[in-house]
Amino acid sequence: MKKYYYFFKALVPRWLQISIRRKLIQRKRFLHRDIWPIDEAASKPPEDWKGWPDGKKFALVLTHDVETEKGLKKCRDLMKIDERMGFRSSFNFVALDYKIPSGFIQEIKEHGFEVGIHGLRHTGNIYRSKKTFSEQAVQINQYIKQWGAVGFRSPAMFHNLDYIHCLNIDYDASTFDTDPFEPQPDGAGTIFPFWVPGNSQQRGYVELPYTLPQDFLLFILMKEKNIDIWKTKLDWIAEHGGMALFITHPDYMDFNKNTRDYEEYPSQYYEEFLSYIKSRYKGLYWQALPKDMARFWSQHYSRKESKHRDSIHACMVVYSFYETDNRVMRYAEALAKRGDSVDVIALRKEGTPRYEKIRGVNVYRIQTRMIDEKGKISYLLKLVTFLLNSSIFLTKKHVKNPYDLIHVHSVPDFEVFATIFAKLKGTKIILDIHDIVPEFYASKFNESKNSILFNALALLERLSIKFSDHVIISNHLWEKTLLARSVEENKCTVIMNYPDEAIFYKRPRERNDDKFIMIYPGTLGWHQGLDVAIAAFAKIKDQMPEAEFHIYGRGPEKKNLEHLITELGLEHRVFIKDTIPIDEIANVMANADLGIIPKRNDPFGGEAFSTKILEFMSLGVPVIVSETKIDKFYFNDSVLKFFNPDDSNDLAQCMLLLRKDKALSDRLTENARGFVENYSWDKRKNEYLDLVDSLVKK
Repeated sequence: MKKYYYFFKALVPRWLQISIRRKLIQRKRFLHRDIWPIDEAASKPPEDWKGWPDGKKFALVLTHDVETEKGLKKCRDLMKIDERMGFRSSFNFVALDYKIPSGFIQEIKEHGFEVGIHGLRHTGNIYRSKKTFSEQAVQINQYIKQWGAVGFRSPAMFHNLDYIHCLNIDYDASTFDTDPFEPQPDGAGTIFPFWVPGNSQQRGYVELPYTLPQDFLLFILMKEKNIDIWKTKLDWIAEHGGMALFITHPDYMDFNKNTRDYEEYPSQYYEEFLSYIKSRYKGLYWQALPKDMARFWSQHYSRKESKHRDSIHACMVVYSFYETDNRVMRYAEALAKRGDSVDVIALRKEGTPRYEKIRGVNVYRIQTRMIDEKGKISYLLKLVTFLLNSSIFLTKKHVKNPYDLIHVHSVPDFEVFATIFAKLKGTKIILDIHDIVPEFYASKFNESKNSILFNALALLERLSIKFSDHVIISNHLWEKTLLARSVEENKCTVIMNYPDEAIFYKRPRERNDDKFIMIYPGTLGWHQGLDVAIAAFAKIKDQMPEAEFHIYGRGPEKKNLEHLITELGLEHRVFIKDTIPIDEIANVMANADLGIIPKRNDPFGGEAFSTKILEFMSLGVPVIVSETKIDKFYFNDSVLKFFNPDDSNDLAQCMLLLRKDKALSDRLTENARGFVENYSWDKRKNEYLDLVDSLVKK
């Protein structure tokens, strides 16, 4: 029957196929009521089960199979629902049945979604012989490489876990815990992932069975009119701490509330289910992409990873102040918390010790700095001085106790050459590009992209990247820029500035005054647009006599901003305060009424992602943001208030609006808190830890 399943199917009209299947399923549903939708035996956890990341009650994985061109055209509608609800998912495409528009795969990834392959064609059983599968595997692997995919799902859920070793994947998702209605109905019998071991010639992989009934089965074949079965199964999975992985198809969803045909159901069912998950299990589930789940399972529950992991000796090198650099602190503390030895080589503020141990991290402050550079020469001189000092210090440390890994943070990218001695001795080097140097330099000193110096910095960027073993990029727009001029796709990873939930969380307000406090925390640079924000505040100061604007930070624009404040007569309303440690600034931000991120939309500022936006969201504070290219890419006006870049009049009106319209402010805050759930360091740190382990083991 399995061999000829699709042969007979092709001869029968689609409407008749569905009609026949509906009648067969009615009979099967009664016969299999003891194992569907719940098979009690599938709840047994794996051996040595230690639980999900961060102690979450259960795991949630959303996947979408795109079977036809009709479904392809609906993908953006489905993505919008996921984004609006604060989720990310994977889209699995059939390689040869329809043409995927140029750039669409990249667009999906840039929005934080994953792409997998759903076979070459959605007809036929590719497992009918090993020869057949092996022949198709060659072409499937080509698409896996072309799309940058790491996962596979068979059409119609046919599967042969031995054959799948031929694919260059991290996970397969072609099985289920229980589904007697599939053409190959043998269930995996578990609501947990499991490791499929390889041998000396074949790599192992993680198997991710779907554990919630498919939408096509429920709403097209069974003609269910509500999501009760989904709810019941999810509640049971949550009770037993398993993985809730389910498949929906844009092909069968009606997004427009039109007259639906016999193969469509309201997309509201899917949205209602996501709402149910968020409301009933808020804070209790780990929402992971399939690739994240595969990494987690491979690291903790595969045979090859089950042995004790040797700790590593790592070093962070950064031309900034460690105690105020959230990105560097997250990396260093994530390594330290799992037992690795971590040193940090950084800048020193006046009054801070040259050496300090902070939450298990050894911090060495080797050079003082005041962020007051006005000219190119003075700025470059400080960078070169730090390069020399860090190179000498790092070499001495490495001779005494060799580093397994050195993680260098840019700006500047050429700081990576401070590791040359350790590199020659076999140490692995990561270059982490917080800001892209040529554009940063052009913005800071008003240089043209056609200047000799800009092109020289672009060349230095390429050399720095070539010297490194791997490159981390801080946002997807800069990834696109660097892929075009400096780095290969297989050598880079995007890791954004995610808020640390241990620091940025909603807390009770400590203020009880009648003031309305607006706040900006960060560097005082020209591209940050603080002059625009101060000018906007001046326009509404009389309409908001209770309002104050607090600016926390250091930078080259400080004196200009102080002069502007005096010029506008705002000395008692706008205050520039010094930087403070990150855990303290989090508390200050949490007690503000409104966050202001007034960046300019220039070639640098317009593509520089501000993690302060996500931090305000995590703290439950509404935020006004300049509508730059990068922020339009990640956010929409349901979670924050946009204003026109460089337009102080528009920013002033936005300030007034969010002061007067509390309902709008509350709505943005609530939507933002749901949105930011997927953008936390706790959910993303395994990407970094896995990268480190993969480099050190090579």
